[in-house]
Amino acid sequence: MDRLSNTVRPYAWGSTTAIPELLGIAPTGEPQAEMWMGAHPGAPSRLTRTTGTKEAGPEQPLTEVIAADPERELGRATVEKFGPRLPFLLKLLAAGAPLSLQVHPDLAQAKQGYEDEERRSVPIDAPHRTYKDAHHKPELICALTPFAGLCGFRRPTEAAETMAALGVDSLKPYVDLLGAHPEEAALREVLTAILAADPAQTAETVNQAAAAAERLGGAHAPYARIAHHFPGDPGVIAAMLLNYVELQPGEALFLGAGVPHAYLDGLGVEIMANSDNVLRCGLTPKHIDVPELLRIVRFEPTDPGVLRPEASPSGEELYETPVDEFRLSRFDLSPGADPVDLTRDTPQILLCTAGAPKAGTLGLTPGASVFVPSGERVEVSGTGTLFRATVVA
Repeated sequence: MDRLSNTVRPYAWGSTTAIPELLGIAPTGEPQAEMWMGAHPGAPSRLTRTTGTKEAGPEQPLTEVIAADPERELGRATVEKFGPRLPFLLKLLAAGAPLSLQVHPDLAQAKQGYEDEERRSVPIDAPHRTYKDAHHKPELICALTPFAGLCGFRRPTEAAETMAALGVDSLKPYVDLLGAHPEEAALREVLTAILAADPAQTAETVNQAAAAAERLGGAHAPYARIAHHFPGDPGVIAAMLLNYVELQPGEALFLGAGVPHAYLDGLGVEIMANSDNVLRCGLTPKHIDVPELLRIVRFEPTDPGVLRPEASPSGEELYETPVDEFRLSRFDLSPGADPVDLTRDTPQILLCTAGAPKAGTLGLTPGASVFVPSGERVEVSGTGTLFRATVVA
């Protein structure tokens, strides 16, 4: 197995302290939003392989290591099912401000959208490009600290009550629409109206709503906080259509295709299918493709479905999801316990989030991670918490 060197992405919404505190290093004062572990071409992890003489070779990107021998690194079953690429990306995510309100396409939609933009010769790095690849992007976030987010549509009547309580006249048309139609039609019509409204009028509505939310506090407080970071943004109103969720450490959310969501605050372990396909609908200065967004969004009121891990006799605590591109589980290792055999015929990334466990002979500290090629024997021992990322193949 190989110890990984990973890139921290300095997105503006990132916390300035959460990742440094986990790693035990001094903050730089700059936002540190995500630490990527995997083989995404935008920021692949790096590793140093030892040769047969135990001499370390040069540091290499994990993308190149996998490309040199996909079956050795990933296993034949993984390659046959997903192709010669690591199908997941593991992250530490530290939100100090809201991320963009967004949805992801399903696999068929991603393939269709990617092929369409390729056919129209839309540059892959164009600001208005929507589909960067032909893959879907389901994801799972597991809280390491108290973690706040928005996930899926609420019942329209609940959203209407939230808006009405603010006492803002320009929100009344949305309140009326939410009560006048079947649920899915109501949600579609209101989100369409929010995104199509005059920007100056929307900004004034948001400012009034934020002031009212600040006065009311309680269940309205999150919208005041969101508006503080994105004054005048239509996403503040759209956020009122969604379930507000607070996760406790160890709890998780699964975000499937078409489910609108946004992370607001906290530190977590995130795993996702290895894709860049994001359609935004607010809380962002980036491009919003409204017609495509409305085609992708699933206008269904849902329970956010907070996940808690299922424990097995081996001590593995698994977060069950309906996708095969990733499988996330957790091990809480106790002093004096027997080593746990994690050998699998699939690629693995192990991430330490607490304590000082060992993976084989490699000692780990919080934030440290290792890549385990398919079939390579690995035992973990010592004391601490480890997350295991792999695939279902």
